[in-house]
Amino acid sequence: MRMGPAELVQAAAMARRFYLEGKSKIQIAEEFGVSRFKVARVLETALERDLVRIEIRVPAELDAERSDALRARYGLRHAVVVESPAEEQDDAPDPENLGEVAADLLGELVAEGDVLGLAWGRSTIHMAAALDRLPPCTVVQLTGVYDAGTAERGSVEAVRRAAQVSGGEAHPIYAPMLLPDPATAAALREQTGIARAFEYFDKVTVAAVSIGSWEPGISTVHDMLSDEERAHYASLGVAAEMSAHLFDAEGRRVGRDLGERCITVEADRLRRIPEVVAIAGGQRKAAAIGAVLRSGLVTSLVTDTAAADYLLTESAAGVRPALERADPDGE
Repeated sequence: MRMGPAELVQAAAMARRFYLEGKSKIQIAEEFGVSRFKVARVLETALERDLVRIEIRVPAELDAERSDALRARYGLRHAVVVESPAEEQDDAPDPENLGEVAADLLGELVAEGDVLGLAWGRSTIHMAAALDRLPPCTVVQLTGVYDAGTAERGSVEAVRRAAQVSGGEAHPIYAPMLLPDPATAAALREQTGIARAFEYFDKVTVAAVSIGSWEPGISTVHDMLSDEERAHYASLGVAAEMSAHLFDAEGRRVGRDLGERCITVEADRLRRIPEVVAIAGGQRKAAAIGAVLRSGLVTSLVTDTAAADYLLTESAAGVRPALERADPDGE
């Protein structure tokens, strides 16, 4: 039925009280001398008659619908999807805006007194460079160094930057991520500075990690190995790597002997960290991201629309809620 002018004015006034002034339906009912049920009907009618328009707005680069769908599908604590670059190159690394968004997310997640762990990765390094706010916290490096050829992009520098922003202690690791053999790696782990950083691993409350697919330029570990070693691990079905841990398409760990040669946080310790945020995107990493999500090591994800579209359409078989932190190997 058509609303008369008195009804329109009343509806507009009630809507203003409710939506703009934050008054409750009971308060509005008392003011206008009607029941709260009448107020509820008027507000509902105001929406139906287009007197009130509710608009949910997020920054243009964030895709709220995909973010919520991805969070629900994988049982994540947080999923943030950003728009992919207009022209994504096949050989491009993670979009740099992932790091910027992840920096804002860490600003939300990290609380005073937390221990923040940072693993090596281009996206985590971009994130550290974009940090402009962090409460006082301790920052520890979770993996050894992979020298990409530019000092400003190193993981040690990322740890220092995060600690500088937070005003907390920094515990970097001055050692390569991959060593020639297990004995050398074991000896390095006993060195005072490295051992001190490892002591903080069980205290980490929030961690930021990167994900790589088993391809040149898309996986740090892949690029550090010899051709023979790459072929060996490929024969085991490796589909993804994270912090020098290798995973098959179902999220099961493979090639565990590699970890004995690496300076990195152990998978069981990573699984005990309350909040592990993975930062990775792009079409070439999409399948690898899905594999790591199945591993139970990650609780939250920052990605882009290209990867999200793949993750939302791939088979749901084997997908378990990430927050269960379940190990696919049953260990």
